[in-house]
Amino acid sequence: MSTKTEEHIDLPVSGMSCASCARTIEKQLAATPGVVHASVNFATSTATVDFDPRQAAPNKLAGVIEDLGYRVPATVEDVAASEESENRDVRQRFWVAAAFGAPVAILGMTHGALPVPHWIQLLLTAPVALYSAAPFYTGAWTALRLRTANMNTLITLGAGSAFLYSTVVTLLGQHAPVYFEATAVIVALVLLGRLLESRAKGRASDAIRRLIGIQPTTARVVRNLLEKDVPLAAVIAGDVVVVRPGEKVPVDGVVLKGESDVDESMLTGESLPVAKSAGSRVFGGTINRTGSFHFKAQRVGKDTALQRIVALVQNAQSSRPPIARIADIVSGYFTVAVLAIAIVTFAIWFLLSPPETRLSMALVNFVAVLIIACPCAMGLATPTAVLVGTGRGAEMGILIRNGEALETAQSIDTVVLDKTGTITRGSPEVTEVHPLNGYAERDLLRLAAAVERYSEHLLAAAVTRHASRQGVEIAESSGFQATAGNGVSAQVGGRAVLAGSPKFMRDRHVELESGQAALEQVAKTGATPVLVAVDGSLAGVIAIADTVKPDSKAAVERLREMGLEVWMITGDNRRTAEAIAAQAGIDSVLAEVSPEGKAAAIKDLQDRGRRVAMVGDGINDAPALAQANLGIAIGTGADVAIEASDITLIGGELGGIERALKLSRKTMRIIKQNLFWAFAYNALGIPIAAGALYPLTGWLLSPIVASAAMALSSVSVVTNSLRLRSHARE
Repeated sequence: MSTKTEEHIDLPVSGMSCASCARTIEKQLAATPGVVHASVNFATSTATVDFDPRQAAPNKLAGVIEDLGYRVPATVEDVAASEESENRDVRQRFWVAAAFGAPVAILGMTHGALPVPHWIQLLLTAPVALYSAAPFYTGAWTALRLRTANMNTLITLGAGSAFLYSTVVTLLGQHAPVYFEATAVIVALVLLGRLLESRAKGRASDAIRRLIGIQPTTARVVRNLLEKDVPLAAVIAGDVVVVRPGEKVPVDGVVLKGESDVDESMLTGESLPVAKSAGSRVFGGTINRTGSFHFKAQRVGKDTALQRIVALVQNAQSSRPPIARIADIVSGYFTVAVLAIAIVTFAIWFLLSPPETRLSMALVNFVAVLIIACPCAMGLATPTAVLVGTGRGAEMGILIRNGEALETAQSIDTVVLDKTGTITRGSPEVTEVHPLNGYAERDLLRLAAAVERYSEHLLAAAVTRHASRQGVEIAESSGFQATAGNGVSAQVGGRAVLAGSPKFMRDRHVELESGQAALEQVAKTGATPVLVAVDGSLAGVIAIADTVKPDSKAAVERLREMGLEVWMITGDNRRTAEAIAAQAGIDSVLAEVSPEGKAAAIKDLQDRGRRVAMVGDGINDAPALAQANLGIAIGTGADVAIEASDITLIGGELGGIERALKLSRKTMRIIKQNLFWAFAYNALGIPIAAGALYPLTGWLLSPIVASAAMALSSVSVVTNSLRLRSHARE
């Protein structure tokens, strides 16, 4: 059980050659005192460990891994250097195997037609068996010490037994068949498969590398009234940072002065630049397009939005969805089962074959079973798809917390949308202006803005903002007075001007009869009316509402096309709620729901058998996000909502919900395809390698073909996962 003292660490691991290596490390870490949970991801070469620091420490955990024969690089640079060193070593061993193995393979295919002594083949195969295959022997020995078996065990027994048998036959001067070509070609093909697999895995990790790479290395800060370029790590919160056209924003902050358009597509997935001016938030890694501006640094280092995104994506890529447990359970017993099948295969062929060929036929089929059954494809089936899927999501402005969220998302059948800030913009705007009793619209706005300009109320700000946008010159006022929650009054050009609610006007004996039609019209739309009176007579009605986002209706329609039921939940009164829902194309409305009641409303839907995704952006949405089967936070909202969610939409537009759910469905579809083909490959390949077709066709599977098929299966699984890189945004 997790405690308050529990800590989390991700350790890079180099030297893993297959999923069995990952399971071995995982089991040893899990058995270490103080470790609460351990997970090792072969695709990302990462060990994720939750531990009690009172009993375990990072260096102790790294020691456990290194005692198994693997390496734990200390820094990011060491990780890259270690990966390059491993790839270089594999390439070198492959070329040695290819160079010496090619002539041996040619001689083997002649079936003795060329009078070349066996000892020539032995000399050519020796560098392959003793140098190129050496890492397999080391891995097999490590597994043996731990009383387990892995891919290295199978290759060592397969290629090694063929080499030893052929060597003994050669040294004894026997005229029996030799299988040096099997050893050479098996080792060469397995090494080639690792190279191709490594390259494909590298492409799968491109998204996270691109995210890390978009952050600039320096920043231009103002210190002692002078602009100075400093390393990014030297920027501290509170620094004034200068950004010129074409430059990247180095850290997160708020614009102090200047105006520009900033390309935030690398964070949000939205292609259109965002206008920035004093008070606007800017984010590290985004690109300044036009003007220059000064901003105050607020979040630096690991606290920037970009670094938090990178951390979330890395955590997601290191996680496993529940479906991966199937592969874990099967592959946990798989290698031992294959060894048993191979031994049975050897025994049957040795007993049933003619005396003169019994040993060679038994050996060939024994080797073929061992080689074709290497469980690499099974181990790569899930993590590579999660790796590519979550990376692609990050490029689209969709942050998926972990593999479990990815799997849950594909089973959702109901989406519940919070109103304020999710369906709507989250800030009130003037939607209608109804001048009355001879007043013109511009005159009405001029007087209303003059009296509202000193109020801090959100509705007052909406009026003055709208007047400014319409180019109305706001008049001066005096004697400002505010009545909390009702309205304001002031003198404008010697005239007494009131602005406020119907109750505010009635309390001041303003006749409202002339405004009844306008009030009814405003009520139908669910907007809030602000009445304006001049010298005791009604001058007009201004409608203010939290407007629906431009993409909300289209996004809701696309969710319906996916077969999802869409609900809206809000604390607003039912009339306003239904008006907003109608604009967004939503039929099912939960209105007048308290913040505490939102989680209960979600549970009620779940009790009816629905798989619910809750979408919200506010602090009061956090309990409902946590209660839902899937919590989706609008990234422009509160941090607490994002922390409580399973998926975060950085851009804040509802279209991201559809994209996130479609991405999860496609990722899970590819995982299932990968697992199916990995299981099917072994289910079909092992019996053929054991000779099941021989009684019917007289055909046996060559160990060389088996090694090619094994390498191809792993590469095909990774390649299938890479299809997610081209997953469309729409």
